[in-house]
Amino acid sequence: MSAEPAPLPGRHVLILGGTTEARRLAEALAGDPSCQVTTSLAGRVASPVLPPGDTRIGGFGGATGLAAWIVAHEVTSVVDATHPFAERMSFHAAEAQALTGVPLLALRRPGWTPRPGDAWTFADSLDEAAARLPGLGSRAFLTTGRMGLHTFAHLTDTWFLVRSVDPPDAPVPPRLEVLLDRGPFTLEGERELIARHRIDVLVTKDSGGSATAPKLTAAREAGIPVLVVRRPRIPEGVAQAGDTDAALEWLGAARA
Repeated sequence: MSAEPAPLPGRHVLILGGTTEARRLAEALAGDPSCQVTTSLAGRVASPVLPPGDTRIGGFGGATGLAAWIVAHEVTSVVDATHPFAERMSFHAAEAQALTGVPLLALRRPGWTPRPGDAWTFADSLDEAAARLPGLGSRAFLTTGRMGLHTFAHLTDTWFLVRSVDPPDAPVPPRLEVLLDRGPFTLEGERELIARHRIDVLVTKDSGGSATAPKLTAAREAGIPVLVVRRPRIPEGVAQAGDTDAALEWLGAARA
């Protein structure tokens, strides 16, 4: 498989970004002078790591706003490389595809799978995770991101260690310590966090990838349960790729 797509004049690829895969795709396309690349970021992180190429920050105003932007900027392909849990944006992208006819790909890294020795409990939503959590532990390492922290705010008996890039907004759980940090994280660091804070349950989304996976190994080694929130579904009919190489191959096929 070729590492870079063949040149084609007039290409404009819109990457709906915010993930490592989105940045890698922008980097792979940046060396092609015939390809304009625009990465769109939601703007939820105060100081995002910007990819090469053009960047826009903020929402489009729903599916119709995204469709209008695609048409106005002569976008030829859209790659939805948002976080696996950015469900609303993914469905807006699918609706925009239906409105414009511009090819759409969902770039999603594979999810995590339990290994021998893991004690995983699954939930289909943050609400279900909050309902299940009190039965699994009392000192939780919560790594689901700051945007959904309000879902756990009513749990007054659980102590939380929350890790996020930016400080969370209220409402938050009353017994809370916030750790501001950005991955990738090391296994040694995750072991130390779990031991120092006496963590007895890990709560995470099935984000996949290697940047935040060491916490799963550390939890297995410590013998603590992991509460995993399953991914939302990708909109029906949208093409999918599991890595940057597959996305590049799809882009080549989409313009053929």
